[in-house]
Amino acid sequence: MTAYLLDERIAAEINGDTQYLHIRTNHPGAPILLFVHGGPGVPDRSWVMPVQSEHLADACIMVCWDQRMAGKSYRTENAGKAMTLQQQVDDMHAVIRYLLDRFHRRQVCIVGHSWGSILSCLYLSQHPETVSAYVGMGQFVDGYENERISYEFVMEYAKSHHDSRAVRDLTAIGSPVKGMYAGGFDALMVQRNYMTKFGGGCYREKESIFRSVLVPFLTSGEYSLIPDLYRYAKGSSYCVKQLWPEIVNLNFNQSLKETAVPVYLFQGDHDQNTPTVLSRPWFDALQAPYKEWVPFHESAHSPIKEEPERWGSMMKEKVLSRIAE
Repeated sequence: MTAYLLDERIAAEINGDTQYLHIRTNHPGAPILLFVHGGPGVPDRSWVMPVQSEHLADACIMVCWDQRMAGKSYRTENAGKAMTLQQQVDDMHAVIRYLLDRFHRRQVCIVGHSWGSILSCLYLSQHPETVSAYVGMGQFVDGYENERISYEFVMEYAKSHHDSRAVRDLTAIGSPVKGMYAGGFDALMVQRNYMTKFGGGCYREKESIFRSVLVPFLTSGEYSLIPDLYRYAKGSSYCVKQLWPEIVNLNFNQSLKETAVPVYLFQGDHDQNTPTVLSRPWFDALQAPYKEWVPFHESAHSPIKEEPERWGSMMKEKVLSRIAE
């Protein structure tokens, strides 16, 4: 097992809630890199720390954060409470303030994946002074169009590959209306499962959502089977149900046309979860002090999982080298 100069799993008090962080580095004087996970409710520690530590632990302070009610931060006693986008933004600010105070920094670099790209962009709009650079991956842009395009992808794929079962299942849930499925969370999961199996989530290794999440969870060493698997499953369901109505009504084409923060998009060419066909025009029109599109040609929604070596290399070359303190 590799030893690191700093390797801590901590429970931090964040706005009255206990939330879990994993902090790892061989260079405590390096820039802070905060991974803002997707879902909502699907922490990324399982595929960030085991692989990217090899590439990044010498170049930055890696921080994975299980957001409110996600992963290790899930609490059964809070499952009956409401949660909002603004509450998540406020939590993110508290986490960043904790990191800045602890490591005596003025800013952090943020990697926002999928739902994490939403949370990060909302955060940029409110607290740009605390962010040295933003790296989007699986970049969300427009909730209504996101769901329409993603649904059409799976239906067209099912028909062209003569997958009658998939056609039946997708017909049964119906196409989304203003980003929402009539069948709610269960219908959304049907669509997302087929989207992942058909290569819109993971391009080279087509697999179900269950396998794509469970295998890293069980093998990474970041979580225990009991009780963390229960927390993980319950947290992902809770977070989606709580936040989805707000998420699908967002449109960054309208609400985020400029930012004071340098922006990098590490985007998979084949992403059909947060379709690249939406993120590219938004990025091209975005006003920022610096921006760079970094394509991943053999990836879909998660280049950090699908092309991990290149992802780590690009992070060091394109981003961390520019913000080294």
